Amino acid sequence: MGETNNSKASAATVKGAKAGAKDKVVLTIERVLCYIVLILITFLCLFSFYVLIINTTRSHPDIQKGFSFIPGKSFIPNLKNVLANENIPVISGMLNSLFVSACSALLSVYFSAMTAYAIHAYNFKLKKFAFTFILLIMMVPTQVSALGFVKLMGDWGLMNSFIPLIVPSIAAPTVFFFIKQYMDSVLPMALIEAARIDGAREFRIFNQIVLPLMKPALAVQMIFTFVASWNNYFVPSLLINKASKKTLPLLIAQLRSADFLKFDMGQVYMMIAFAIVPVIIVYMLLSKFIVRGVTLGGVKG
Repeated sequence: MGETNNSKASAATVKGAKAGAKDKVVLTIERVLCYIVLILITFLCLFSFYVLIINTTRSHPDIQKGFSFIPGKSFIPNLKNVLANENIPVISGMLNSLFVSACSALLSVYFSAMTAYAIHAYNFKLKKFAFTFILLIMMVPTQVSALGFVKLMGDWGLMNSFIPLIVPSIAAPTVFFFIKQYMDSVLPMALIEAARIDGAREFRIFNQIVLPLMKPALAVQMIFTFVASWNNYFVPSLLINKASKKTLPLLIAQLRSADFLKFDMGQVYMMIAFAIVPVIIVYMLLSKFIVRGVTLGGVKG
């Protein structure tokens, strides 16, 4: 009986070892497949940037011949041609885009967070209606009110001004909704009540307690708002006519629609590179807050 039990135990051990080995093989295969998929996705995401970088180093005739994996020798000439083009003020266009995008991102995030805090922390009549009304505004496209907005700016003498490009960003329903949802999960009312009991006023609570807790959400929305404003072409094209006030998207479109004899794809790709670099820098500066927010969300879950 003892030998029979030992043989059964050893057989069970062998079966368990085989099952464990199979599980390890399956996990290894799944991990390899995951890495392959991630590598493919990374390649697809970065390939367009690689094409952009390569084409900034090639001349217009070389680009017309087709794609090449090897960099060209025209990076410096393309850069000089772009900077020397009097009709395309690249530096002022980049500064204009940077100013408009940074101000829009800051105002949008700050006032959206303030609105979300007001609806989160206060109980008042029509609170649900106010929240629903803000969400309904998300469904209204910019093009619907564009003509009336342009006429209003013309009546106020704000054509060729950055004010119509910056101030309306205060009302950002999408940013408000994201911050409100994040605030519901990370900001307990007990913390606000404790600060009030300690004598802190509402603006101090908002600026010194609420905003630091909301850094991950604010960073994410700041990136999205900055990129959206940086790439905005529709509204600036209706309001801006002066060359000194034009943003980068307007200058790129102007260069792209140049006369056939003056058209240079090398300059176009160089302008696009100018437009992408600041966005990458902003993302790199704020990406740590995004990672931190995802980590905190995973721990709380």
